[in-house]
Amino acid sequence: MSGFSSPSDIAREALRQLALRRVPPTPDNYRALYNEIAGNAAEDEPVPEKFLLSLAKRLPRDSAERQRLARMVDQAIAGQDQHVIRAALAQYLAGLALDAQPAWNDLIAQLLRQWEARHAGWTTARKRESLERVLGANDPHTLFARLQGLVKSWSQVPAEDAPPAPADDATGVPAPAAGEATAPAAPRMVAAGEAGELVDTLRGLLAQTLTEVVPASLADQPELIREAAALAARIAAAPGIAPLRQHGELLRRFALKLEMAAGDAAEVRAGLLNLLRLLLENIDELVLDDQWLRGQVEVLRHVLDEPADLRSLDDAERRLKEVIYKQSQLKHNLTEAQQAIKGMIAQFIDQLADFAESTGSYHDTVDHCAQKISAARDITEIGGVLDEVMRETRAIQQHATRSRAELLATRQRVEDAEARIAELQAELDRASSLVTQDPLTGALNRRGLEDMFAREAARASRRRSPLCVALLDLDNFKRLNDTYGHQRGDGALIHLVRVMRENLRPHDSVARYGGEEFILLYPETGLTEATAALTRLQRALTTAFFLADNQKVFITFSAGVTPWVPGEAFDTVVQRADAAMYRAKQSGKNRVETAAMD
Repeated sequence: MSGFSSPSDIAREALRQLALRRVPPTPDNYRALYNEIAGNAAEDEPVPEKFLLSLAKRLPRDSAERQRLARMVDQAIAGQDQHVIRAALAQYLAGLALDAQPAWNDLIAQLLRQWEARHAGWTTARKRESLERVLGANDPHTLFARLQGLVKSWSQVPAEDAPPAPADDATGVPAPAAGEATAPAAPRMVAAGEAGELVDTLRGLLAQTLTEVVPASLADQPELIREAAALAARIAAAPGIAPLRQHGELLRRFALKLEMAAGDAAEVRAGLLNLLRLLLENIDELVLDDQWLRGQVEVLRHVLDEPADLRSLDDAERRLKEVIYKQSQLKHNLTEAQQAIKGMIAQFIDQLADFAESTGSYHDTVDHCAQKISAARDITEIGGVLDEVMRETRAIQQHATRSRAELLATRQRVEDAEARIAELQAELDRASSLVTQDPLTGALNRRGLEDMFAREAARASRRRSPLCVALLDLDNFKRLNDTYGHQRGDGALIHLVRVMRENLRPHDSVARYGGEEFILLYPETGLTEATAALTRLQRALTTAFFLADNQKVFITFSAGVTPWVPGEAFDTVVQRADAAMYRAKQSGKNRVETAAMD
């Protein structure tokens, strides 16, 4: 059936064939007959544009090559040429087939080596936090790239306490450069007495692990804690290597139980998180109009979506406590206003009932008077009836006037109460987003700073890690205010906080201490690293221009930084940082001075 060349002729013939063959006139049957008459192959049938667009949106674009191929597909779809579209899709699929699988084995080996290495400025806790942030990636290729970048950044950090490179020996052969492979040292034979001492040391460490480390993670498993204590007692009382070998099977069984308990605990945590997510979704559906709940819900959602971290949990708890306290006060006032409206509505209903009763009595009196008028025989009888009607009319008029005045007064009270409710509702909405922050800059305020310092100091004492406190002050801030006005001065403070947040680590804290003074908390950071961080912040501030009346204004600060001594009061460490900051001001500004402890 290839004798038809015009599309209209082919269409008419397709309709005729549908009728002759008694085929149901469905779109699929019509398309099949049309292609048969036109002589089109099944693979030449055009693909719907909507399907192509939907397919193009779902193409992975997680690499530069895939983005290039996906753009070719987009351009082919825009050109509406089926052959070009098929060629572009085929090229994209070929590119997917050629993608090499990431070398996870090499990467994991490098990660373990860098994890065990000691790097300057990188504690184990800091490495763990960085690794947890990287593991948040969902896509395998993205995760591989991020892990690769993390390992590379660790490898570029100099090793902590690295021994100096040996000098060239007398033979003239240079010492091997850093990073070059060296021959492993020859194994050393251990003397019998030294071996016994080594076994005793390992036995003590194993017993200490079972009695101190293991129970810390088994608070809800008393049976396993008792089993660990019994096993530790057996190991501590076993002299020599032979008894330790006998306890090897017990250790393996106990390790299996620990693994199962850890898996159960992980499932319980995951189940609790899912229940909390369902509860938050239910709250969203039930309280669509209560905007004052959105702040709490968003805080909890942020905590659930991010990797579990003690600092984020502490921060969420502190923010929720502040908001709940504020909202409890406002909610009490809101409840009182709502109860007042309910009372006024009840009073209004009582007045309506009273008015209805009065009008009913008036209608009865009018009906009775009408009957008297109908039965009257002369005009004298009608006069008394008219007097009665006038009295009732005046009475109902006075009652209506009083009711109207009372209703107007009630209406005014209702409007006042509604305005008060709206005002309280607005305060609740504002309180929902309230945190312990400075209202101008968004940094922590004095109360939030004291709370955060207490938490960081307790954590530093518990982990025996350093904590540094820095006090910085904007240079020439009064001159900036006098030149450009207080509004531009406030803008400079906001600009400073924004730059600080962009250059601080996630677990560092910034707070406005007063006026143009700010305090920075550097947990798990020594004095040298904190000084370097402040210097980097100064350089970042000089490159991030602040605009005042379309003019670039250079903002600088002077800072003093000091380490915190365990047990030291907050005011004491701040005074020491303030003295160092004053020395920085005196020595020319835009400087960082330290106050080291002897």
